[in-house]
Formats: sequence, structure tokens, C-alpha cells
Amino acid sequence: MYNSKKALNNCSFAFERGNIYCIVGPNGSGKSTLLRISALLEEADDGKVLYKNGDNLLDDSIELRRRITLVFPKGGFFSTTVFKNCAYGLNLRRKNKVYINEKVEEALKEVGLAHKMEQNAMTLSSGEAQRLALARAIVLETDVLFLDEPTASLDPASVIIIEKIINMLKKKRHMIIIMATHNMFQAQRLADNVIFLYNGEIVEAADVNKFFDNPDDERTLKFINGEMIY
Repeated sequence: MYNSKKALNNCSFAFERGNIYCIVGPNGSGKSTLLRISALLEEADDGKVLYKNGDNLLDDSIELRRRITLVFPKGGFFSTTVFKNCAYGLNLRRKNKVYINEKVEEALKEVGLAHKMEQNAMTLSSGEAQRLALARAIVLETDVLFLDEPTASLDPASVIIIEKIINMLKKKRHMIIIMATHNMFQAQRLADNVIFLYNGEIVEAADVNKFFDNPDDERTLKFINGEMIY
């Protein structure tokens, strides 16, 4: 509830491993709220977040909670090296130095920042900073990766790089990737499945081809064609 108004309603959905899900919808439709609740950063007034065999994440151990992570449009970094920023989560989990070095170097290599690991993170470009945010999530080896507008305000070249990384994560790490985006072309390029959220409800959820070529709901078609009046 926000200001006595329900932000989400009738948002039941099951996500499968190895797929990219893009959540689309107008501003205020509840995309970020859905991500934040699913990533356990906010608590819902009602309902459950279930994991695997129906375990309720809200009742489970910290170890289960650590299997998910959310990347924001702008990652907050410490004024220290790229390497130390990427290693932060692993240090909190008290991993040993050899493990941390191996995993951080691997993650930075995957996002194309291995050559900048000793550079201060605060000096990175916007595109590089978003790649570091992804590396910081990758290094934790979670089962579910939530992305909230991961390419917002980035130049076209950086968008291409980020999208390649997201596709790589799907193929190499076989994780569930759930991404909120305003970019319909991006959803077409990346998604296996698209979820249309409107006024806090899931209006339509379908595989990417059916969603864009033959949607069931008239509101979906209007949204795709830019004809929806809010």
C-alpha cells in the first residue's frame, strides 16, 4: 500500500530457471515495486514470495535469501577500487581470499572490466559503472537476478554491451533473470517471456513472439502501439 492505494494486485506468476523475463508497463504500473518485493527489499501487506518447492522466502533463512539479488539503475559504489567494490558482497559472506580473488576476476572479465580492477570505481563512465553493478551481482552466484531498468540513461553503445552481458548470463549461468524495462525494443531483443503490468495488475504474460505479434488483451495491443491513454 502507498498512500492508502494498492500498488500491486493479482500479481501471481511463476518464473522458470534459464529464462529472461521482461516486465513492461507505464510509469506507476508497479514494475519497481514488484521487483523490490520479490527481492525482499520491501514487505508486501499481503501475499507470499515463494521459492522452488513452495518455501516462503519471508520465513526462510538468510542462506535462501542470499540466492537472489537486485541491480538498480545506478549502483552505489565505495570510493575504492573496482576490485574491492566487486568483492564487497563476498567479504560480507566471509569467503576466503583465494575464492574471492578467483570469483571477482572471473566476474570482471565477464563484464569486460578486468583491465580496470585497480581503478577507482568513482571514475568509471556510466556504462562501465553499470557493468560493475552487474559484476557485483554476478560474483554472488545467485539463482535469481532482478534488474531494474539496467540501461536507463546509457548511450547506445553501452546498451549493446549490457544486453550482451545479460544474454551471456542466461546462457552461461542459467539463472532466472527478471528485468523491468521501458524499452519495448529491448524487451523484444532480450526476453523469452514478457509480462505487461498495468495499474498494479498483470494484464498479460506470454512468450515474446506471442506477446508482440498476437496479444490476447486489447490493452496490451494499445500499449505496444503507443495508443494507451493513462
